[in-house]
Amino acid sequence: MVRAEQVLIFDADDTLWENNVIFERVIDEFLDWMEHPELGRTGVRSVLDEIEAANATVHGYGSKVFLQSLGECVERVRRRVATAEEMARIAAWARAFEGHEVELIPGVAETLTELAGRHELLMLTKGDVQEQRRKVDASCLAHHFRDVHIVAEKDVRTYEELVRACALAPASTWMIGNSPKSDILPARAAGLNAVFIPNAHTWVLEHDVLDPTDEQVLHLKAFAELLDHF
Repeated sequence: MVRAEQVLIFDADDTLWENNVIFERVIDEFLDWMEHPELGRTGVRSVLDEIEAANATVHGYGSKVFLQSLGECVERVRRRVATAEEMARIAAWARAFEGHEVELIPGVAETLTELAGRHELLMLTKGDVQEQRRKVDASCLAHHFRDVHIVAEKDVRTYEELVRACALAPASTWMIGNSPKSDILPARAAGLNAVFIPNAHTWVLEHDVLDPTDEQVLHLKAFAELLDHF
């Protein structure tokens, strides 16, 4: 059990608030709309996943890149340029991401209030700066954190740069998130401790395999369980 003062770095999307569930709802509608007789839903989804992975590397993350990926998926699956009507249908899905509210994960608000009185808190989130800032503001959580860092990617270099910029001691610093790929593995590679809190709606491209023997990764089932350890 950790009780001494620590630095706790929190992921945002799908750790503090629900995010990917919105994308999944749009994808479900998109797959219904595509109705491909040969590929089926599974095949079209595989094509979309491949396109999203490529676009994330080049263009980053967020709803704008996601909608671009939907358009490219239409063209690849239907083997032609998307029509104006098809592009208008895709553009209409942008409304799903334009709300000014976020749905906090259960227990987040109360838990952060307690933790902020015990430890130093930072937020580290990736994606489009404007889009992520809107969600941070809508969450009404920013006052709990010393700093909010919005980055293009969360890889080992990101964590190493954060350690240097904030003068962090890796041995007493913990990265807390739902993504093995972006939150846990690169943080551990940078020498930080980590807390893995799975989310049933985690984006498939954020999945990866964690080492079950790594004693510096704490596995929890719910956000509020952080209070039992910190």
